[in-house]
Amino acid sequence: MIQDVFLVGIGASPGIAIGSAYVVDRRRMSAVERTLEPHELEDEVRLFRDALGRSKEQLEDVKKRVADPHIADHLHIIDTHLLILQDPMLVEETVATIRREKINAEGALMRTLTRFRSVFDAIDDEYLRERRSDIDSVGDRILRNLIGVTQQSLADIERKSVVVAHDLSPADTMQIDKSRIIGFVTDLGGRTSHTTILARSLGIPAVVGLESITSQVREGMPVIIDGNTGTVVLNPSLDTFRDYLQKKQFYEYQTEELTSFRGLEAVTLDGHHIVLRSNIEIAEEVPIALREGAQGVGLFRTEFLYMQRKSVPTEEEQVTAYREIIERMAPHPVTIRTLDVGGDKLVSGIDLSDEANPAMGLRAIRFSLKEKNLFKVQLRSVLRASVYGKARLLFPMITGVAEIKSCKALLDEVKLELANEGHAFDADIEIGIMIETPAAALVTELLAREVDFLSVGTNDLIQYCLAVDRGNEHVAYLYEPLHPAVLRVLRMICQAAKQAGVMVGICGEMAADPLYTLVLLGLGFDEWSMNAPYISQVKRIVRQVYRPEAEQLVKELSDLGSAPEAARRLEQEMNKRFPSLFSRPISSSGE
Repeated sequence: MIQDVFLVGIGASPGIAIGSAYVVDRRRMSAVERTLEPHELEDEVRLFRDALGRSKEQLEDVKKRVADPHIADHLHIIDTHLLILQDPMLVEETVATIRREKINAEGALMRTLTRFRSVFDAIDDEYLRERRSDIDSVGDRILRNLIGVTQQSLADIERKSVVVAHDLSPADTMQIDKSRIIGFVTDLGGRTSHTTILARSLGIPAVVGLESITSQVREGMPVIIDGNTGTVVLNPSLDTFRDYLQKKQFYEYQTEELTSFRGLEAVTLDGHHIVLRSNIEIAEEVPIALREGAQGVGLFRTEFLYMQRKSVPTEEEQVTAYREIIERMAPHPVTIRTLDVGGDKLVSGIDLSDEANPAMGLRAIRFSLKEKNLFKVQLRSVLRASVYGKARLLFPMITGVAEIKSCKALLDEVKLELANEGHAFDADIEIGIMIETPAAALVTELLAREVDFLSVGTNDLIQYCLAVDRGNEHVAYLYEPLHPAVLRVLRMICQAAKQAGVMVGICGEMAADPLYTLVLLGLGFDEWSMNAPYISQVKRIVRQVYRPEAEQLVKELSDLGSAPEAARRLEQEMNKRFPSLFSRPISSSGE
């Protein structure tokens, strides 16, 4: 038997697990489409509705059996699956397809699921794209009930194991007993699927997206999972086992040490405070954010509310969604970004015409200002929900003062309408804008006069600044956060905001990478928003430095001639200052 077979997937939940494999069959269900006689159609519709009913009963049973308090906070995920079971696009289209095409329920359902998936596959945004996994989970459950296939529950696993599966649904993950299941690996999946969110809540390592691991693992095979790096080792040698055992012990020690930072403030040695908030997309992430010490939500993406449906959400549906997050996060603020649709974000129920260059077309605030009725519904919803805690409004992709004034005029119009209708709302709700384009960066001092806060979206700003699509494999290597031009633009934004007396935050991926913590501190950002698991790492670094040191480092990096030089210098500095927390190989020339 070959030893030390190394596989690399996506590190979905951190930690290291060492154990024997328990292979479960979670292959995607398939169905054979067949033609029916006219007299068989209504019986087939009844079979489909019966399968929906059984699926609902199974999900309700999972909810009743959840005992782990960390998982109980995420029962909304099962509620989401229950809602999908009632979704008109799923139910009505499948029934209509049975009758119209005269085919069996399995074939009709597969056609409906294919249409669902095509919408999500066209999305470049990882989080939104991962919502397809919910459709897949629900679709598989219905198909199993149609065909009559039962599957083993993870709750029945009796020995301590590493679960190996093609995929796991949220319902599967909710049945995990941590005393017996120490980690899992799957062929499918991504970092932001509901299943991996649950894995992080449970605190068990997970590596997903391995594509073919189920075909390479036998029952009982020794397996090592490294959720930190996305590495899986099959049949490890003794030397590899010892190496990972040491890594596991060190990681657990380090994690325990970082836990002590959760309740502390992010304050430098010379007394400078930084506010650390969390980026979230759904209510289920609020408990994780609070547990990790987030001081509110710095970016709540609202696009998910518009997904998985034929029509846009109603005002009442939006009020309910915003209220839940605002109440659960209180007294901390929740920054709600208005709809950022267009470009790589496609939303059902919204008609977006094809564009030659959608990244620079009708997207984000441009789309909202064109579709004012849709925009007003969202503004009304946020304002009505604002009475349940602290809410802030964030407008995306602003490029000039005229856009801000148009947004504010519409907001004033909505406030007047709500007041006349007798609705309560926060009349002084804070307004912010995202700085995502060079144009906005160049006129930051003008934009800052119009708002209460600024939030820099580094993902788009870097792409637009360097004319690089980081999703394009041919030029992705040119996406360089430490490019001298990027550092100078970021410093210019911070300086302009300070001169205007306006808070400036950052919500792009740079905030979540500990490599850039000293850079962001030295640039002068007041508020950083990131995925919750990174907060403790960033906080620890902030608490161990003096801000003038970080400012001097930024000046030094900005004066270097290239991004690779700056990366090498920064990595050397981080390795020297934080050897126990931060260690990564020094970049070679040309990277």
